[in-house]
Amino acid sequence: MSNIKEGNRKKDLTEEEKRKKIKELENKLRDKELKMTPQRRATLSVFLENPSKHMSTEEIYSLVKEKFPDIGLATVYRTLQLFDENDIIKKLNFGDGCFRYELSQEEDKHSHHHLLCLKCGRVFEFDEDLLDNLEKEIEKRNDFEIVDHMVKFVGYCSECKSKDK
Repeated sequence: MSNIKEGNRKKDLTEEEKRKKIKELENKLRDKELKMTPQRRATLSVFLENPSKHMSTEEIYSLVKEKFPDIGLATVYRTLQLFDENDIIKKLNFGDGCFRYELSQEEDKHSHHHLLCLKCGRVFEFDEDLLDNLEKEIEKRNDFEIVDHMVKFVGYCSECKSKDK
């Protein structure tokens, strides 16, 4: 059984779960004396409606603009920066010249891992953490406390592999 997910294969949130998450993040911002503006709420809802997508700024902007037509690209950039600085989203660099973003999952000790297809550019998530023993060994040998790690694997997805045959 595969633990690889792409697109919206992650469980979508119910409307009640989305409202609860928005309220939780609104409180997080308020604790830092920041407001949940309509533009920020629209941006956050894009992440909640696309829970496992790894979206570029332009993709996010396009989806936010559908909800909030008057929003500018600069506002989306500032909102993404603010959300990243406050651990609401994660900014991801897969080394392909395009930053992508995903909603932070605070309940997870470790980030999930990513598989990046070199041909089509799709990003897949791999949830199984196989590095626990390696982490323990590194901590022991180096007297170092590991709190997280980031792993990306690059290669070719099943669709691109089958097209080449």
